[in-house]
Amino acid sequence: MAVQTVFAHVSCSDLEPSIGWYERLFGKPPLRRPMPGLAGWQFTESAEVQLFEDKEKAGTSTLTLGVLPLAPERQRLVDAGLEPGPIEKADNFWIMRMRDPDGNLVVFASAERE
Repeated sequence: MAVQTVFAHVSCSDLEPSIGWYERLFGKPPLRRPMPGLAGWQFTESAEVQLFEDKEKAGTSTLTLGVLPLAPERQRLVDAGLEPGPIEKADNFWIMRMRDPDGNLVVFASAERE
């Protein structure tokens, strides 16, 4: 298997308010809205997050994002009116956790704190 692209999928209960929250999280609006109930943000040629309206599965997703460094990203989220958790030390990296309005877990992981 030669995987070329990975799409992360997050389920939400109501797409429009969730888009607003994720716009603040990502610092930009979705690049695509290819069909009803779906919005997508593209970060590189092979990294994309898709937000999909699915009331039954909303709140069950986990999205892990790799960022460098973590502390400035945390401050950007606070400035955007979001509520990220504290920066936590793991074995060889740092993480920060937060929840979207549906309770989906968003984890930031980084090899650099500052």
